[in-house]
Amino acid sequence: MKLSVVIPVMNEEDNIAPLFDAVRKALIGIDYELIMVDDGSTDRTVERMKELADERTKIIVFNRNFGQTTAMAAGIEEAQGDLIATLDGDLQNDPADIPMMIAKLETGGWDLVAGRRAKRKDGMFLRKIPSKIANAIIRKTTGVYLHDYGCTLKVFKRDVAKNLGLYGELHRFIPVLAKMYGAKITEVDVRHHPRIHGESKYGIGRTFRVISDLLLMLFMQKYRTKPMHLFGTLGVPMLSIGLLIDAYMFVLKLFGESIGQRPLLTLGVLLTLGGIQLITTGFVAELIMRTYFESQNKKPYTIKEIYVGKANTEDTSSS
Repeated sequence: MKLSVVIPVMNEEDNIAPLFDAVRKALIGIDYELIMVDDGSTDRTVERMKELADERTKIIVFNRNFGQTTAMAAGIEEAQGDLIATLDGDLQNDPADIPMMIAKLETGGWDLVAGRRAKRKDGMFLRKIPSKIANAIIRKTTGVYLHDYGCTLKVFKRDVAKNLGLYGELHRFIPVLAKMYGAKITEVDVRHHPRIHGESKYGIGRTFRVISDLLLMLFMQKYRTKPMHLFGTLGVPMLSIGLLIDAYMFVLKLFGESIGQRPLLTLGVLLTLGGIQLITTGFVAELIMRTYFESQNKKPYTIKEIYVGKANTEDTSSS
């Protein structure tokens, strides 16, 4: 199968019929499957999908709301296509852009083509400005230089999509996860339409969750396989300074000075305890990471290709 299209939906009953129609028109001539993942809808979304489903359609229904990232991960897990496309179910992404993105991926040697909403049809203060700020922060801190991390419309090679490791609310960081896997990424301008039916699931409150996930991404990028390098780098200097202060306080005590009320003693004790905690946390994190890889027979690396040279068939013997 050429393509799997994964679409998470929640309470989009009025968008289902035009969404099905748009996908089918856009993908004429392509061997594809459509995987719809219902993320705990409370309206007639599931019924509408079942009414319109054909032999190319697979519907996954969650028993409750788990979030967009989990729904996307479930759809990708079920996907059988050589390429996997993801898009939102609110008709703001245009399925007609998918063939263009496939051509870009195949002709340019890319592993992931991400959409960039060049003319975004959303509110300025609640959606565009917070998104621009978040994109700039992610771009600067992760070193993955895209303009629009929040656009769900993306096309992946199968192996990249299957190895993203999507958890929590990390769908915004898919390009970062793909880069960690070793994927070659580019972005293209795509169309973006205003929402006509239903209500947006996004709000300004997501900003704090994005910041939390960004901290996780930075840790995963740099210290996933070597957490002791982070905790040890912080803990050893802190412990050393704390011990020096404690030793100084001890010498003063030997010479008869009163140190019980001195703030420097409190600082020394706190630094010592904090340093010990960071170092022991590093040990625990190392053990957890080793257990993660070894218990599942995972490797901390991915192999792109193994090439074995052919035997030389020319007769090199001399007479």
